[in-house]
Amino acid sequence: MIVGEQKPIQDIMSYVDGCERILLAGCHGCVTVCCAGGQKEVEVLASMIELGRKKRHQPCKITKIMQERQCDVEFLEELIAKAKDNDVILSMACAAGVQLVAENAGSMKVFPAINTNFIGAIHEKGVWGERCQTCGDCKLAMTGGICPITRCSKSLLNGPCGGSKDGKCEISPETPCGWQLIIDRLDATGCMDQYERILEPADWSKSRDGGPRKLIREDLK
Repeated sequence: MIVGEQKPIQDIMSYVDGCERILLAGCHGCVTVCCAGGQKEVEVLASMIELGRKKRHQPCKITKIMQERQCDVEFLEELIAKAKDNDVILSMACAAGVQLVAENAGSMKVFPAINTNFIGAIHEKGVWGERCQTCGDCKLAMTGGICPITRCSKSLLNGPCGGSKDGKCEISPETPCGWQLIIDRLDATGCMDQYERILEPADWSKSRDGGPRKLIREDLK
């Protein structure tokens, strides 16, 4: 999932400075799962903004809305309709959602309330770890389901560097060596022969041609 966290409240307050009518939009997608932009977070942020404005003797009216997904134009109709009665949209979606809302909001200002960090997975309650850098040329079939680009601090594709020690990365004793994890996994699954294969660098020409990447499925069009 996409993992994010709320921006500093000082930044958020500066975005909506001078705006009396604020549409605060949460998202039921990834940001709800990582506790950054769901219903609870919308309520908390609305209260923080209202309190900050009250201290400054600056009135504001906050309209709160939850969208199924802000990264899908199919679900934006209600949000865009409500935007007409507001001065600004403050989105608590990931960066993809914020951009899609902005693309469909006409002259309405759209600001992010969240920093989008990475694609990852939950380790334990309140702790998420990065798992994918979206290179577009997945190597997981050959590396035991562990991404060398993400899990290795140097993104090495063919074995560990000389700095790892006792299964830990040289950058920090708290960071597992990505390639040690891969080797252990290959060994446990009886696939150590895959370790002998040379992995080629990701072919970015398949996914990046000088602009934003796009995935087209003709069977779904």
